[in-house]
Amino acid sequence: MYREPTPERQCAATRFFARWTRVGLLRLMRRLALVLAALLLLPVAVTVLYGFMPPPATPLMLIRAIGGDGAERKWVALDTLPAVIPLAVLAAEDNRFCDHHGFDWAAMRDAIDEAIAGDRLRGASTISMQLSRNLFLWPGGGWLRKGLEALWTPAIELLLSKRRIFELYLNVVETGRGTFGVEAASRRYYGKGAAALTASQAAGIAAILPNPRGWSPGRGYAAERVPVLLRRMRDIAPLAICVTG
Repeated sequence: MYREPTPERQCAATRFFARWTRVGLLRLMRRLALVLAALLLLPVAVTVLYGFMPPPATPLMLIRAIGGDGAERKWVALDTLPAVIPLAVLAAEDNRFCDHHGFDWAAMRDAIDEAIAGDRLRGASTISMQLSRNLFLWPGGGWLRKGLEALWTPAIELLLSKRRIFELYLNVVETGRGTFGVEAASRRYYGKGAAALTASQAAGIAAILPNPRGWSPGRGYAAERVPVLLRRMRDIAPLAICVTG
């Protein structure tokens, strides 16, 4: 015979359901926290592997390949390249690479001061920051991507030598539509391997790095940058010993 639940039984059932719900939510939150922590630490573990093995691909390579551009690249060891290549890239992208630990605070202050003075806000991204973005993240802006880039850059600096950071960068950086790395760029633009590049040709490739999908060596603004980079290469040579020595 059916009996209406008493108020006492209703209160007990309500308390049990509330406790079960809280326990379930806490377990779910713990599991989500563990998953998030694993995702945040995964690039750190992968960075260790990249200390001695080439990356099989990067998110940007996959994005370009899916988009129809392809992803042509060919790994080249830093030791096999002439000094003009690292000098050109440092002159174009990160003069103080050998002196900072992932973040160029002086360049950041200069960029902020220039923006306050009314100039266009320019980037102050270091090669280490760019490598973090290239290896693990997606193109474009947004605070989430910038935050993750800043989070993983110190790990790259801590776990890899300066030479290895630079070697990885030279091999994964986008250097044209469907082209990645200096070796593929050298073959595409000059019809020869990167080991045979002249100083002007190395500067030509370095000149397009800010906009590799829109610029080509020897044309337009990229061509105008080459003489500037050649002068800067001579000036920064003593500061580039961590990659050229």
